[in-house]
Amino acid sequence: MSIFIILSIATILCAAFFYLEKVMDVKIIVLILFLLAVGQVLVLQYFYKNQLKNDFIKSSLSERIEEVKEELEASRNMAEHNSIYLSNMSYEIRTPLSTVLGMLNMLKLTELDGDQFAQVEIAQYSSKHLLQLINMITDNSEVDTGDFELNTSAMDLKTDLTNLFKVFEYQAWEKGLEFEYSFLLEENSKFSLIGDTSRIQQVLINLINNAIKFTNTGKIAIIVDQTVGIDNEQIVTFYIKDTGVGMRPEEVNRIFKASKDNDASLIKDYRGNGIGLSISHQLVKIMGGELKLESKENEGSTFYFSLQLKKTLSVKGETTESKPILNDKFSVLVAEDNRMNQRVIKFLLEQQGADCTFAKNGLEAAQLYKILDFDMIFMDIYMPDMDGYQATEAIKKTQKYKNNKTPIIAVSASAFEEDIAKAKLAGIDEFLAKPIEVKKLKGLLLKYSIIKETSA
Repeated sequence: MSIFIILSIATILCAAFFYLEKVMDVKIIVLILFLLAVGQVLVLQYFYKNQLKNDFIKSSLSERIEEVKEELEASRNMAEHNSIYLSNMSYEIRTPLSTVLGMLNMLKLTELDGDQFAQVEIAQYSSKHLLQLINMITDNSEVDTGDFELNTSAMDLKTDLTNLFKVFEYQAWEKGLEFEYSFLLEENSKFSLIGDTSRIQQVLINLINNAIKFTNTGKIAIIVDQTVGIDNEQIVTFYIKDTGVGMRPEEVNRIFKASKDNDASLIKDYRGNGIGLSISHQLVKIMGGELKLESKENEGSTFYFSLQLKKTLSVKGETTESKPILNDKFSVLVAEDNRMNQRVIKFLLEQQGADCTFAKNGLEAAQLYKILDFDMIFMDIYMPDMDGYQATEAIKKTQKYKNNKTPIIAVSASAFEEDIAKAKLAGIDEFLAKPIEVKKLKGLLLKYSIIKETSA
């Protein structure tokens, strides 16, 4: 508009100049001024029309903003109402349930025969399971609203979690499923760990509930791996494995993408009605870990996560340091995208005398192999950008591999038959399941270090 006004003034001044100097005919000057006036009318009409339109849009937006504010306030009030309702309902259910548990405890102290005692015990564990579900719903609600904080204290994971797993054991048996749980501990370890035991249990409750819910035949296996201690810290890895419905690769990729993009909506859609998966993802992240998933459709799923927990100042028993089994320099390439898992395998390999180099995905592993010399490769199967199978294929195409035949070890938390068969077809030499067994790891290192010495 400003430019048009300037041009109009310039045109009028030029017309006046031409008139005074008699350079141009008067009729032509009048025609120019007439056309200029018409143009000004049209431009002003267009300008005011747009101005009215913008005013209308601003007015509409202001009204919509007010409506959104009102809807947001209504949603907050509804959420607060639901939270209060949930708390009240939780209290109302807990009260009679506590009475039931108390009466069952008293009943166990009376003279009962073997069958009666077993029936009371089953009723007791079922009641505890119901109490766990109530706690899970209320705890998940707290995390979802952000109304919580970690409460760290000294804990004995084996003692705390054994009681929890016993409840699920009965639940799995009722569905005709096998239920296994095991604790892998450092030798002669006599210390507690600092962490939020209630939040760790909350994650496990969510994941184990899902595992049982989506498994119709087979078994549920829980592994708590506490074998990796680094100085005053312990890396604890939790594995929840099932033989349930599983997921297709594209569904697994969606879960991974949702985790990295912090998109909880995709995670909530997992398996239609997966309980607490987005909550578990948030909690693990807040505790310093990352929830990971490996799955095969119609074969099962494995969820796992690692937490780095501080050891207490409790007196520890004398521990015997294991001597490295590798004497000469043995260079190892490790392709692993999870930082916590990198620390675990680094500790285990360096403990045996290996020198580690890490790649965060298959593409980086293939590139590192071209420029550096390695005696052995540990290849995680599930990685972003390029998975373990594709990276193995890329490595095996190089002239360096054709000359050296570098052994490649597949690493996976879920040793499905399909994965093992696919690894063999890809030309992978060995398959190592997580949690990594130190004995098997030593065996592989010895085997290929001897082959190296023999070929040398």
